[in-house]
Amino acid sequence: MNTYIDGKPLSTRRFSRYLVFGLIVVFAVGTLSARLFYLQITNGTEYAAISNRQRTVDEPIPAPRGYIYDRNGRLLVKNVPTFAVKIRPADLPDARRDEVVARLAALLRMDPAEINGTIDGNPGSAFDLVRVAQDVDKRTAQLISEAGFELPGVDVAVEARRQYTDGPLMSQLLGYTGPVSAEQLPDLRDKGYQPDDLLGKAGLEAEYETALRGTYGVQTVARDKTGRRTQVLQTVKDAVPGASLRLTLDSKTQREAQKALKWAMDKVGMTRGVVIAMNPQTGEILAMVSLPTYDNNKFARGISQTEYKKLLKNKDKPLLNHAIQAHYAPGSTYKLVTGTGGLADRDITESTRVLTKPFLTLGETKFYEWNHRGWGPCDIYCGFGHSSDTFFYQIAGMLGIDRLAYWARQYGFGEKTGVDLPGEVGGIVPDNAWKQEALGAPVFPGETYQAGIGQGYDAVTPLQLINAYSALANGGTLYRPQIVREIVGPDGKVVRPFSRKVLHKLKVNPSVLRVMREAARSTVTLRHTYNLVDLPIKIAGKSGTAEFGTPDAQGRLPYSSFFVGFTPKDPRNGSFENHDSRLIVMAFAHDSRTKGNTATEIVKYFFQLHYGIEKDYRLPENLERTNFYSND
Repeated sequence: MNTYIDGKPLSTRRFSRYLVFGLIVVFAVGTLSARLFYLQITNGTEYAAISNRQRTVDEPIPAPRGYIYDRNGRLLVKNVPTFAVKIRPADLPDARRDEVVARLAALLRMDPAEINGTIDGNPGSAFDLVRVAQDVDKRTAQLISEAGFELPGVDVAVEARRQYTDGPLMSQLLGYTGPVSAEQLPDLRDKGYQPDDLLGKAGLEAEYETALRGTYGVQTVARDKTGRRTQVLQTVKDAVPGASLRLTLDSKTQREAQKALKWAMDKVGMTRGVVIAMNPQTGEILAMVSLPTYDNNKFARGISQTEYKKLLKNKDKPLLNHAIQAHYAPGSTYKLVTGTGGLADRDITESTRVLTKPFLTLGETKFYEWNHRGWGPCDIYCGFGHSSDTFFYQIAGMLGIDRLAYWARQYGFGEKTGVDLPGEVGGIVPDNAWKQEALGAPVFPGETYQAGIGQGYDAVTPLQLINAYSALANGGTLYRPQIVREIVGPDGKVVRPFSRKVLHKLKVNPSVLRVMREAARSTVTLRHTYNLVDLPIKIAGKSGTAEFGTPDAQGRLPYSSFFVGFTPKDPRNGSFENHDSRLIVMAFAHDSRTKGNTATEIVKYFFQLHYGIEKDYRLPENLERTNFYSND
């Protein structure tokens, strides 16, 4: 008997529902089948390629960085294999980040905050690797690599680390490499740099980055689902190694310069100093020492934030190359400019005698001779040899500030030398236009006096100073100082040979420079430099002291000392009438305040070491600290 609902049999209503449900099932299965057919048959090749691309990727092959050698072929910088630990943020689950970072920090013996800071400061995208540690020891690298799934996103890579053979001896010159910063990356991406790349950060490493870097290659690698590389499938393009540099520097001469400077600094208790040695005939820098310095190997291994901050806070600025990146009042070494200008402009002649006095007076101001006595009538040989202030006050007054500035610029002061090192400063040559622009007033007569003896507004770098005296020693050519002699390609062929770079020829009669060379010799023969004349080699040069800073309770200023000295081609028998010198040396002793001129003692010791002079001519008593103004 049938049961009726709303006038329809119950069996009829059940059949209708089953029919509708069946049609729905058939439609769903048909749709899924059609989609599956589309994916596997119609677009199967395309999606297989996409899947394959997710397992393989093209990666850059780093190019071996070029080596650096001294002028004799001695290796100064090379590459050594090392392990680096990196993280790809996209493969590091947010939920596990704290756990992974904590474990990684424990293995690396790092502060987790430092690792987190590195990840958050990633200059690239979340898919780029971020270097969190370098120069990791082999055992730790193996532990991290074997951790596998416990450290998702973490990658261990073998890469090259720079090794600096002599460490601090040449750090100021060679510089170091470091990670690409977030600020640098946008400009460097187009040049092929990666977010986890290393590049030159200071010194020659930075100046010659393009040559040293080389060209990256490309390889196809397979990765597992955690993003770790499983194998290299093929090399698409080989990397091209970077070029190498052969320097003008001589390692032996550099050590001699450092030894002489460090001896005086330890003896006096100074905290800063510079020694430079050059060939005046070519502009080649044979040695350049700036102390204090640092060890660039610490940067190559990955310097800690604590160590780096300590270097930055050091008041004596060990990261600064004081030879080119700082300028100082030149003191009496600047009398070269005043003397040359007086002779060239014919305000004086070789035989003109100028009366030197205990002091000169301008208005109510007295301008004192450094010994407060004077030497009576003096010609240029007497004036330069005794470094008479009142002699050069008068010559500066004859020239006037603008002509004095002209001759200063002839010698290269007031502008960068163009040396192939980064960060060079230009110094200051005062004239009326400069002071009007800087201070809104013309140069006063007393300021001209001060400029004539290298005080007041004058400011030079130690490199500018030695380059100026090199022009005197070589007969009037101002060369651009060079520290890289040749660039050598990866095949061993010289791609950039050495050539002398002339900045300009001094517009002066050669006889004027001959007189000034002889006057520089008189500085030694008149014993203004104590026993320097007793050495078995001939030296000409000029000493100088320059006041700076804040007066003490007695109104006395601290002072630094300079000395520039050069030898003839034949150091034992040559003559300064000729301009054939092959070696010139300059020392700068910051805040020396000693009885004698500290810089002179440094150069004297250098010459003893360099020429193998067995007898010791140093005068340690001249390095006793004092508060009175030493001999200029």
